[in-house]
Amino acid sequence: MIDLRSDTVTRPTPAMYAAMASAPLGDDVLGDEPTVRTLEDSVAELLGFPSAMFVPSGTMSNQIALMVHTRPGDAALFEEEAHMVYYEAGAPGALAGVVTLSYPSQGGIPDPAVVAGKLWQRTHHTPGVKFVAVENTHNRHGGAVIPPDILQAHADQVRAAGAVCHLDGARVWNAAAALDLHPRVLTKMFDSVSVCFSKGLGAPVGSALLGSADFIDEARYVRKRLGGGMRQSGLLAAAALVALDDRDQLTEDHRRARTFAEALVGTPGLRPLSPSTNIVLVDTDLPATDWIDALATVGVGCVPFGPYRLRFVTHRDVNDADLALAIDRIKEIAGEMRA
Repeated sequence: MIDLRSDTVTRPTPAMYAAMASAPLGDDVLGDEPTVRTLEDSVAELLGFPSAMFVPSGTMSNQIALMVHTRPGDAALFEEEAHMVYYEAGAPGALAGVVTLSYPSQGGIPDPAVVAGKLWQRTHHTPGVKFVAVENTHNRHGGAVIPPDILQAHADQVRAAGAVCHLDGARVWNAAAALDLHPRVLTKMFDSVSVCFSKGLGAPVGSALLGSADFIDEARYVRKRLGGGMRQSGLLAAAALVALDDRDQLTEDHRRARTFAEALVGTPGLRPLSPSTNIVLVDTDLPATDWIDALATVGVGCVPFGPYRLRFVTHRDVNDADLALAIDRIKEIAGEMRA
């Protein structure tokens, strides 16, 4: 199978396995896990924050940030198709108890005029917006990249309204690679940042939450409440450290995504969108579920992204030969479905 469902399907590299086998270990809940501490210090320095905390998943990282920054009854503002709204199982309401507001964007890029109309101030009748999240790259907008000038203007606007600005930067590594920038340029304007090691970077498990020392101290308390404290988690942190030092391959993922999209142009029943990073959205004439089932018969994995839309994601475990074979199989199925 050529698995293009997500960049989360990658397997650890030999270097990751070697690092896991030799990692010094302790107990992270008791505060003496040396490999976890090394990872936290490394990612904090890389992204320009005083402190960081290793967590099992990006969803937990995002929700801890929301729970620390807000109180029940506050309002939180998200782009209307944000991961925190769409793919985190209703956690903003269920866990943080916030009122969720949303705004439409321009392909994942926030419009200051639109956002301004949603930055509610608290009154005796309405909740105030205390938390605003940005997603970069934006998953449901096809890995869209938000450049630093727009991020800075957005963060300034949010803070002027009395709210904090959080980055869901699960794939911020891809954004930095696409813009040929140091990732800190895309994170320094935020009050808190969540990043993922297990997507494009290829580590098996883990994310990090970054912020001030006081913020991370409170975040550890909330992580414990959610059951996110791990023991000898240095095994996972060791793989994440290797992944963090091996970001150059992301540009190859982006090149392959462009190659893939260009190769599908003109294929009957498929209309690929031009990718910004490693996510390729393809609109379909027939229901997406029909395509999923048909492609599975020839060993190509993808996911539905709407009734008539597919998502394919390139990653380190799919090379040029794999991609060429996937393209051939997709075109073969396209011919059969039109017959």
